[in-house]
Amino acid sequence: MAAFDPWDPAFLADPYPAYAELRSRGRVHYYEPTDQWLVPRHADVSALLRDRRLGRTYQHRFTHEDFGRTAPPPEQEPFHTLNDHGMLDLEPPDHTRIRRLVSKAFTPRTVEQLKPYVGRLAGDLVDRLVAAGGGDLLTDVAEPLPVAVIAEMLGIPESDRAPLRPWSADICGMYELSPSEETAAKAVRASVEFSDYLLELIAARRKEPGDDLISGLIAAHDEGDRLTEQEMISTCVLLLNAGHEATVNATVNGWWALFRNPDQLTALRADHSLIPSAVEELMRYDTPLQLFERWVLDEIEIDGTTIPRGAEIAMLFGSANHDPEVFQAPEKLDLTRKDNPHISFSAGIHYCIGAPLARIELAASMGALLEKAPTLSLAEEPVRKPNFVIRGLEGLSVEVG
Repeated sequence: MAAFDPWDPAFLADPYPAYAELRSRGRVHYYEPTDQWLVPRHADVSALLRDRRLGRTYQHRFTHEDFGRTAPPPEQEPFHTLNDHGMLDLEPPDHTRIRRLVSKAFTPRTVEQLKPYVGRLAGDLVDRLVAAGGGDLLTDVAEPLPVAVIAEMLGIPESDRAPLRPWSADICGMYELSPSEETAAKAVRASVEFSDYLLELIAARRKEPGDDLISGLIAAHDEGDRLTEQEMISTCVLLLNAGHEATVNATVNGWWALFRNPDQLTALRADHSLIPSAVEELMRYDTPLQLFERWVLDEIEIDGTTIPRGAEIAMLFGSANHDPEVFQAPEKLDLTRKDNPHISFSAGIHYCIGAPLARIELAASMGALLEKAPTLSLAEEPVRKPNFVIRGLEGLSVEVG
């Protein structure tokens, strides 16, 4: 029987049989190696994401000691300062205040206005891939597209963008289960370097504002919407990291799934109107963010099991997205799937603010590849990253006939 083991390469290659086994055994399971309660079913994950008895942080209500937890080691302070002031790890009222400011940049109208820019950029990247006869879909298309879009929105000059992806990768290493000391050291270094860079950029924008999100946040602050300098830095880092990590991995996971399901790829090539439903189905089928954590702020009960205050819940997005109670034939990739309430973008107050932009980016790169590289094929079997929480590939080598 498949076992849940987030460090086992066989599990990482295909966690979905283990999820099916977890769902069959019940609605909640204590997992001793990480001291977490695993929640594998869609209905429970969906409800808990909206449950205010849970929180992304507990520090707005409790000290570490009160909550029965140990404070992070002092040498990790730069990472935690950066992380803990971003809205993803804040609860109301701070979360509400920051999200209200940032959401102005992600209104449907604003995002819709980005469509031509995203489309042109995707087209240019795919043109280069085609001219080269192929390459690595990860580094040639999947990464540069969303990084450029969010950097453009923030107002980060093109000449400064090279370190953004490495910084992001090092910081996101801390979101894996039980990160090593080496991972923590990399995250701390990246946090310091990224924060120092943004401090300089914010200072430059104060002197000379532009038509970008950083200038907008400064202006809002000056008009009385309070945003501390640390909140501004943390918000920019969060938008950059969250603004491309999921999109990058959804792109390569998605194309790898299409190559493994040639009947679906053939149908998509024949009918480009399937792109919107294909984007949703590929996000469901091989979920880029497999797990999302919450702290139990007030005791809850799941299926007769009491989970005490101070515990940590791990909601298994990948499992929820394969729950047969919600999805017919969940293990089948079906690009025409109509009823698709996947939770790859989360739910509740922490629903992904950039979801509309991610959908535009995913559709743009898919459309450009289908149109300009209609014979795109796999050059070699990809290697999966040794990560569980953020699911992706080391690369995806492709050929253009």
